[in-house]
Amino acid sequence: MTGYGKSVLQLPTKKITIELKSLNSKNLDLNARMPSIYREKELAIRKILADKLVRGKIDFSIYVEATAEDTSSQINTPAVKQYIEQLRQVVDGDDMDLLKMAVRFPDALNTVREEIDETEWKAIQSEINNAIDELNSYRLNEGKVLEQDFNNRIVAIDEILEKVIAMDPERVEGVRERLLKGVDELREKYDENRFEQELVYYIEKFDITEEKVRLKNHLNYFTESINSEDSNGKKLGFISQEIGREINTIGSKSNYAPMQQLVVQMKDELEKIKEQLLNVL
Repeated sequence: MTGYGKSVLQLPTKKITIELKSLNSKNLDLNARMPSIYREKELAIRKILADKLVRGKIDFSIYVEATAEDTSSQINTPAVKQYIEQLRQVVDGDDMDLLKMAVRFPDALNTVREEIDETEWKAIQSEINNAIDELNSYRLNEGKVLEQDFNNRIVAIDEILEKVIAMDPERVEGVRERLLKGVDELREKYDENRFEQELVYYIEKFDITEEKVRLKNHLNYFTESINSEDSNGKKLGFISQEIGREINTIGSKSNYAPMQQLVVQMKDELEKIKEQLLNVL
């Protein structure tokens, strides 16, 4: 969700620059900086940004640069004259020196509050939308790169899962052999039928058939979701959690070092996916 957008509006007396910066965040975190004249429009601006940007840590700024003579301050003539008269009673000096001192006193200048012209506001809205479009274009280009990376890693996990599936019969046989060897080393007589029943029960506890099927389904669902029009980062995050749950269960049930090594490889690929999911809207 990183991105940058900028738009410039040239008016007769000033130049207005609008900047948007976006960083990764699970939710919308909007920080707006603007001159006081535009504060009355802040809620409207926030709504525009929230509707179009959805998520991310957003920095929004409006910069104003005067390009013609224009001032919102006026000399308070009666107050300045009164200050000069009072100063004459305290100090000696010519009128220029007294004037320099008088204009430094409170209320020597009156600030006239500017009002936003409706035409100007509509022009600013248009430029805000232009900056948003530029930022979203930046996000879209980044998203295409991430999409390819996600697809590659999902394929990698799927390929490792196929190795797990191929290795499973060998793992089960290995578990059986270890149990038989352990019983033989006890050098005790035992009921072979009862032992076989217990062996089947023990092996069933370590069966990963359901986990393999569910993991395969989650991988397919992740791919389908990322290619759909309504794909979103939160949904992909939920699916990745389910993928992780199945991988962890396979690891805890495997009881077989070669398979556990494959599980570590799948976890590594999944963690890289999770790191990048914050970049997805």
